[in-house]
Amino acid sequence: MELTSPTLEYVTIAVALLCVALTAWLWPRFAGRSVRAWLGRLGSIAVTQAAIVAALALAVNANFQFYGSWSELLGEEDAAPAALSELEGGGAQRADVSGGLVQPAPPQGLDRVHGLPEGRPDRVGKVESVRLLGRRSQVANPAYVYLPPQYFQRAYDRQRFPVVVTISGYPGGSFLLAQHLRVPQTAGRLIRGGAMQPAIIVMVRPTIAPPRDTECVDVPGGQKAETFFAKDLPEALRGHYRVGHDSSAWGVLGYSSGGTCALQLAMRHPRVYSSAAALSPDYRVVNDPTTGDLFGRGEAGERRKREHDLLWRLRNLPRPQVSVLVTSSRKGEPNYRQTREFLGAVKAPMRAESIILDKGSHNFRTWRRELSPALRWMSGQLTFPQDVVR
Repeated sequence: MELTSPTLEYVTIAVALLCVALTAWLWPRFAGRSVRAWLGRLGSIAVTQAAIVAALALAVNANFQFYGSWSELLGEEDAAPAALSELEGGGAQRADVSGGLVQPAPPQGLDRVHGLPEGRPDRVGKVESVRLLGRRSQVANPAYVYLPPQYFQRAYDRQRFPVVVTISGYPGGSFLLAQHLRVPQTAGRLIRGGAMQPAIIVMVRPTIAPPRDTECVDVPGGQKAETFFAKDLPEALRGHYRVGHDSSAWGVLGYSSGGTCALQLAMRHPRVYSSAAALSPDYRVVNDPTTGDLFGRGEAGERRKREHDLLWRLRNLPRPQVSVLVTSSRKGEPNYRQTREFLGAVKAPMRAESIILDKGSHNFRTWRRELSPALRWMSGQLTFPQDVVR
């Protein structure tokens, strides 16, 4: 059974309840002081607790979709199809992918998301479940893609749409963006009300090698997460959807570590993403138990680490011509001081705005409060229509 299968969840809950019942029923038999009685008590407690923890873990994972499959949980990378191959000698990578770099996928939890568009796509829009294939990074990443109603209307069938790449925190994924942050539902409401221009929204996770937290960084000798987000993902989308080709049509939004990714991508790749909205981000990438060594050792590793410190970049490198929005809270968010420091360091041609709440914790309740103004701000940064399909 699949990791997120309701059947597995219900069976595990039933097993946990059965273990509790058996422990209560058999406990009098283990009342003695013999070795057998001691082992019986310890064994029943261990088995019952393991069953309860497994049931709770499956229920939480089903609700938040931290891991979408057994392979993700066990750390087995989801490799790209065999048609993707790397040229010998470390040269550029080519692919002969008959199905394209954006391929239909199973629901990936989309069928459990509430409030998605129902009806004709040209009236309410549509959310697709896809796999994005990386020609250079050699990975296949799950994603949801929201297409606004205008995408299906004849009046717009020769126009390219702006793109907002939205990135979840770690270890979440597309499901959290749709179910708990409610990105497509909020965007649909804003577009219908005229508060946001029509845009394609791509919902992805920040890691390309779960359960490792790759933090949108190209790991020396390892996973190329930055390459995926800065090169592969735009290439895949441009070849499959009617999206703008210039950076003025591309923005990136994220929360928590996804917000950190959003800032990193815009500031490091301003020719790809012209704007970024970061909800509760950090302003530098550091190694921790979930990331492992992201930068390598020696002088080159220290250089890479500095270059992923955004405050260092603002003080030591030319400032990119991008617009950013950052959020924090005076009480409840650990990044408030760094947010003020970051905003103070931004100078032209870079532009920065902020949403600072009086109170707000590092959770979805806070991020949902910030999402609507963040999307409206993002809409004002992106160009639409950018050009005409010929």
